[in-house]
Amino acid sequence: MKNPTDTLHRFLFEHLPIRGEIVRLDNVWQSVIERHDYPPVLKNLMGELCAAAVLLSATLKLQGSMVLQIHGKGAVKLLVVECTGDLELRATAKWEGDLAQGKLQELVGDGRFVITLDPKDGNQAYQGIVALEGDTIAEILQNYMTRSEQLETRLWLAADDKVAAGMLLQKLPEKDESHDADAWGRAGQLADTLKSEELLQLPADELIHRLYHEEDIRLFEAQTIVFQCACSRENVGRMLQMLGREEVGAILAERGEIEVHCEFCNERYVFDSVDAEAVFIEAATVSTSKTLH
Repeated sequence: MKNPTDTLHRFLFEHLPIRGEIVRLDNVWQSVIERHDYPPVLKNLMGELCAAAVLLSATLKLQGSMVLQIHGKGAVKLLVVECTGDLELRATAKWEGDLAQGKLQELVGDGRFVITLDPKDGNQAYQGIVALEGDTIAEILQNYMTRSEQLETRLWLAADDKVAAGMLLQKLPEKDESHDADAWGRAGQLADTLKSEELLQLPADELIHRLYHEEDIRLFEAQTIVFQCACSRENVGRMLQMLGREEVGAILAERGEIEVHCEFCNERYVFDSVDAEAVFIEAATVSTSKTLH
């Protein structure tokens, strides 16, 4: 079977309180890394964080978006991944100097991991600070899910220049205490035998069969993941409106134009004095129209 690209597969242990997800990012991952010249070690971290963001977004059944941010004072200054409930993903990173191979905490230094859940409906976003406890992104997020969400969760993540992938297992509340008491531990131990190259290369059905061929597993239809950046010329125009005509005029007088660069997709938006004036005329027209109605 050909390995489908940019997909999320959910699966369920039919007779056990365990569910899982497998994510594979191909074209989406290329869309992330082709826009910047990221060092290899940073690509690996970004790929793992992208895979984790998809897995957690799907698990939490978001209506808005989830943002995973790692802020550091070491060589790695920032890692950001945003994934919506519709599985639209974007990511970016900032670093300083030449990055050598090392553990996450060595690269980040004195840092913090922030998870933001933004409902995108005008309601207040939820933000949680995740302790940097663990040598990998998977370990850190496992600790967070167990402590903050009270959900026993295991993650396996991997990335290279072509693919970013991951698998999640989650223990569900037990309704029937007659269930196999060793099932959760056994499922995790079998998944621990998984090699990174298997996670990156094998189709979801083959991966599940290799690990759990003695279990009764239901594999659901794949969901598609896409690269999608929220930036647009219209959004930049609204940002200029918020700055105000006087502030925008001062910037134009000094520089001749205003250039806004999106860190996620590397798109650049340039506004000269004519463009800026059009933005404010449009805003005034919309405001007048709303007043008349």
